[in-house]
Amino acid sequence: MKAFKYILLLLLVLIIGFSIYIAVQPNSFEVTRSRNIEAPKEVLYDKIIDFETWEHWSSWVEADPAMTLNIPEKHRGVGGSYSWEDQDGMGTMTTVSANPYTSITQEMQFADYPKSDVSWLLVTKEDGSTEVTWKIAGQDLPFMFKLFSTLMGGMEKQIGPHYERSLEKLDSLVQVDMKHFEITVNGITEYGGGYYLYKTTNANSQNMSAKMGESFGKIMQFMGEHNIKQSGMPLTVYNDISSSSVIMSNGIPVKEKIILPMDADVSLNYIPKIKVLKTTLKGNYTNLNKAWEKAMAYLAQNNLEQSSEHPFEIYTTDPGNYPNPADWITEIYIPIQ
Repeated sequence: MKAFKYILLLLLVLIIGFSIYIAVQPNSFEVTRSRNIEAPKEVLYDKIIDFETWEHWSSWVEADPAMTLNIPEKHRGVGGSYSWEDQDGMGTMTTVSANPYTSITQEMQFADYPKSDVSWLLVTKEDGSTEVTWKIAGQDLPFMFKLFSTLMGGMEKQIGPHYERSLEKLDSLVQVDMKHFEITVNGITEYGGGYYLYKTTNANSQNMSAKMGESFGKIMQFMGEHNIKQSGMPLTVYNDISSSSVIMSNGIPVKEKIILPMDADVSLNYIPKIKVLKTTLKGNYTNLNKAWEKAMAYLAQNNLEQSSEHPFEIYTTDPGNYPNPADWITEIYIPIQ
């Protein structure tokens, strides 16, 4: 009997000691993880602000396929939310504020525990990549929350690895998304023609993009200095193409014929109204070679012959307004007889 009393006393002392240990644990917690992702912050922001995408990169969903997600109609932007239920209970996440493309603030409510503050910070680096910082913090933690946290090994151990894996999955998802492209051979149509200011240069596959950017920049500068308005999206006329280099005229459409100053470093040309084969690429310019191959194959399969007019491309979307390369649209026009 005495031994039993001693055992009960010992258990009571252990319980009291453990309770005191739990009680003196910090009343707050904070877990932060960062990852540098090679993508524009606008693209990453669009994924994070839309809870409908979270199931594709959440580490918790990956670890527990039986988890039930509920995505309401309002799941994007401030006021958007989603909820989940797993073996540990039910939770909700709500976006409470956002500074577009820079920061997002959210609240997480798990079971009956106090709400936790969740924040995202997106910072553009010099190389164009984005440093993504994801943080969760809680304060005024009750005893049961601290007990649960202690038994699970602490919030750092419980949340940190999930944040790391989720950021890794977000990175992979964005990379795949940005590489997506579609090629459509629209068929035979008529191009309306028009004037354009241009600069001609030769280039190869390594420096073509840089030379295009340089030419377009100089033309825009000239137009600004002479108050000339742009009447269409930039284009490139391919004057001569060989296996190793290309002679191209990078141009910007203008509404009418312009008398240029004698010392102008740009030229004026005119594309007549012509019959063309039109092909559209939606995606990164790096896929243009595939679009051209598909267009040329269509010509051959349908016994269509090119005319003496030079083929050209029109870049119908401004990358400055469309940060995701998957949204860029380029139209290819091959004049035919």
